[in-house]
Amino acid sequence: MKYIHMEQAVFIERPNRFIAYVEQAGKREICHVKNTGRCRELLVPGAEIYVQRQSNAARKTPLDLIAVKKGERLINIDSQAPNKAAAEWLRTSGMFGPGAVIKPECRYGNSRFDFYIENGERKAFMEVKGVTLEEEGIVRFPDAPTERGVKHLEELTACKKAGYEAYVFFVIQMKGVRWMEPNDLTHPAFGETLRKASSEGVIVMARDCIVEPDALLIDEKVEVRL
Repeated sequence: MKYIHMEQAVFIERPNRFIAYVEQAGKREICHVKNTGRCRELLVPGAEIYVQRQSNAARKTPLDLIAVKKGERLINIDSQAPNKAAAEWLRTSGMFGPGAVIKPECRYGNSRFDFYIENGERKAFMEVKGVTLEEEGIVRFPDAPTERGVKHLEELTACKKAGYEAYVFFVIQMKGVRWMEPNDLTHPAFGETLRKASSEGVIVMARDCIVEPDALLIDEKVEVRL
């Protein structure tokens, strides 16, 4: 996926989950943070960031925070990007064969999953999770407790029991990682539920991304250690 109207800036502070103050072209500006996670290890004063300028003059926040430089690694933190990138990848990967029908935001029971995929006898539900937390090359999810994430895993397990294929797809929004694992320290229930879902047939998969200031492209398979 591609972005337009991208600009380089410097992170100043994040007074709440939704906004940050940044310095862009020598001017202090307010910026929408497109990620409600903590991102504490990324959004530090002085960090090099990339923002997208919006053309809507009525917006209170003229900028969206898209990516952050951590050392030499550029990390995309746009929480909407993994689904968009996954949709592109599903259409070209051949994972479900030629002619697969891919439907976003599809309901099943009391749930709304990111994708429903169908090709002949194959019928699958997939939930996508973006991963931005990295330490010494190891990436973890989640970076904050997510009861919604636990619920998704339980409902994917129910889909599997009902005869569907079920997938949780971790889109790692960076390159150069060693492996991915659940963040048991931050949310042990998520890790427990992920392991249970895997043992009952839910496919747990992860891929890294090529990240540019104006692009995010799903790339190579990453080992998941449960």
